[in-house]
Amino acid sequence: MATERDCPTPEASPEARGTARRAPTGPQVLTGANVVLPTGTVKNGQVPVDGKRIASTAPANAEVIDVSGHWLVPGFVDIHNHGGGGASFSGTAEDILTAIHTHRLHGTTTLVASTVTDEMDLLVRQAGLLSELAEQGDIAGIHFEGPFISPCRKGAHSEELLRDPEPAEVRKLIDAGRGKATMVTLATELPGGIDSVRLLAEHGVIAAIGHTDATYEQTVEAIDAGATVATHLFNAMPTLGHRSPGPIAALLEDERVTVELINDGTHLHPAALELAFHHAGASRVAFITDAMDAAGIGDGRYMLGPLEVEVSEGVARLVEGGSIAGSTLTLDRAFKRAVTVDRLPVEDAVAALSATPARLLGLSDRIGSLEPGKDADLVLLDQNFDLKGVMRRGEWVVAPQLP
Repeated sequence: MATERDCPTPEASPEARGTARRAPTGPQVLTGANVVLPTGTVKNGQVPVDGKRIASTAPANAEVIDVSGHWLVPGFVDIHNHGGGGASFSGTAEDILTAIHTHRLHGTTTLVASTVTDEMDLLVRQAGLLSELAEQGDIAGIHFEGPFISPCRKGAHSEELLRDPEPAEVRKLIDAGRGKATMVTLATELPGGIDSVRLLAEHGVIAAIGHTDATYEQTVEAIDAGATVATHLFNAMPTLGHRSPGPIAALLEDERVTVELINDGTHLHPAALELAFHHAGASRVAFITDAMDAAGIGDGRYMLGPLEVEVSEGVARLVEGGSIAGSTLTLDRAFKRAVTVDRLPVEDAVAALSATPARLLGLSDRIGSLEPGKDADLVLLDQNFDLKGVMRRGEWVVAPQLP
């Protein structure tokens, strides 16, 4: 939530508002695009939409929309996101809906809401609110990042509120989520960490290793206990060493682990991203935003949980100490950077933004690819990979902007 100014509910960009055509409704067929499918890219392809789903054939009386020269990719899936549009997932229901809408405007059609370290009773209360929105289908679940993290690698978390990941404490958050707790980030080397990983696995909640000071051996133990995600790999953990490889080597080498990457040009050097893709492959990489309130808004002062953040030139840092404090990233920017700066194949970028996180969430039967029967979640991009349309469940969030 912004602290020094009122932030209006975000809208589509001026460019989008100025050139958007009427948002089509009813059955439609998008035709002429480069359509990225699980089997590869189909040139001059088509995607039929009937109601909320992708159809196998063109529905009767469908409106034909010519999107030649564009790309059609699945809606983006963000499994680690703290807010946007001047609002936080630690705020009110109105705040949460504002943040959701902000990221939908940028192509994120499925989102897991992340909390930050706070008093346990406040996290429990927030989990109750977020679980209601998950039940309504506004978010795909809840991610608790903190308080069970290492004070040595706390990043933008309040040190005095950190605690060991004792199973009884972790269980409080699982229960508060009422079946909608999706992921918990832990420093698994702390007392209770391994037992909590097992507890999370037993309850179908993802145990993510992050904000950790673990050794290579301790990380291997946590993976063997059931941890399956690396929270923003490379960030908030020991660097890769030739005698002490630490958690990075263990997380990259194990095929059971999906690694999160923040592809904003600030959190990672391009060589680090290349290293992750080389060792893990697109099927084990999930691009995330780790976004905070300023995403979709701009520079200024904000709050991240109980801590004050200064955003300057799009980079968020704590006012005290200067640690990077999440990002102002949106996934359309992460996609464009992946294919234009990092030179990833479009298909790999699609996997990291859609298919891989959808699989991790257990939702690949509904989202993550453009296949008949799945939700009609899609993003329209021009030849420069700039966003030109967003559809969620058959409805245009951003109407197509066509020449």
